[in-house]
Amino acid sequence: MALIDVQSLYKSFSRGDKDVNVLKGLDLKVEKGEILNILGASGAGKSTLLHILGTLDHPTDGRVLYNGEDIFLLKERDLASFRNRRIGFIFQFHHLLSEFTALENTMMPALVSGWPREKARTKAVEVLKRLGLGDRKDHKPGELSGGEQQRVAVSRAILLDPDVVLADEPTGNLDTKTGDEVHDLLLELNRELKITMIVVTHNLKLAKREGRRLLLVDGRIEET
Repeated sequence: MALIDVQSLYKSFSRGDKDVNVLKGLDLKVEKGEILNILGASGAGKSTLLHILGTLDHPTDGRVLYNGEDIFLLKERDLASFRNRRIGFIFQFHHLLSEFTALENTMMPALVSGWPREKARTKAVEVLKRLGLGDRKDHKPGELSGGEQQRVAVSRAILLDPDVVLADEPTGNLDTKTGDEVHDLLLELNRELKITMIVVTHNLKLAKREGRRLLLVDGRIEET
């Protein structure tokens, strides 16, 4: 059974008096432990697809199954819990809370899940050390480099050992060298922790390095 099974997915948005069809009957299966790179032009629907896979948005029609469970049949409260426990997110911009330290930002998913604070802190310290940020844990985002900020975002994403990490242009806001380092980190985490990675990117060079590549064209998926 596939980890994620997307069946006949449609997504439309209303703009004025018109409906804009972004995803058009898309089918997709993602296996546990794989890296899937999704490419496509701006406006092709890549981020829309990622938001639906992450349950941040609902499809207009179609189903998204995680381990055979149709997640959009869940009540909103249960869906929010599923999202926090089972899905990690990395975005182009790190979205760290500026008033909190790297450690406190990393702890957030565990605290939201109801972990005792000390347990959350212990796990967050462990993850930050693994990602080379042990000596930066007490620094706030404004005191970190761009690459360090994004590594904190990665730490936060993997804290609860999610089934899948969804990364939307994770290196898009970084210079080439730092972007390569962050991409290397994602590949390393996939190999060592077997975390499924779905990466939306414009960077074909990075997408070619490892994993399956799909091209999103006119709301539909094509193998590359």
